[in-house]
Amino acid sequence: MTKEFDVSGVNLSGGEVQKVAIGRVLYSDANVLILDEPSSALDPLAEYRLNKTMLELASDKTVIIISHRLSTTRMLDNIYMFEDGRIIEHGNHETLMSYNGKYAEMFNLQAEKYR
Repeated sequence: MTKEFDVSGVNLSGGEVQKVAIGRVLYSDANVLILDEPSSALDPLAEYRLNKTMLELASDKTVIIISHRLSTTRMLDNIYMFEDGRIIEHGNHETLMSYNGKYAEMFNLQAEKYR
């Protein structure tokens, strides 16, 4: 319980709040989940674990993930790359990387930070 409700409660970090919110959504009866930047407050290891677990638990659901962190997209079946409100590329990670287009450019730019 948070301090908002009890003085002996705790304040959750941004990442903890995200994990709780995603957990609530995953265990709901919803067949379609829309997640906007679901791991933006997490460190890379926590992000990987969350994404892997989230996709395993939601395997029977349609999950739409909106993300600018392209490490999140690697495990997805279908990726749609938007520019100026239009789809400019779509496919899975390997397909989009083979196009050597905007997705590959952005992915490589982000990956360069870790090399």
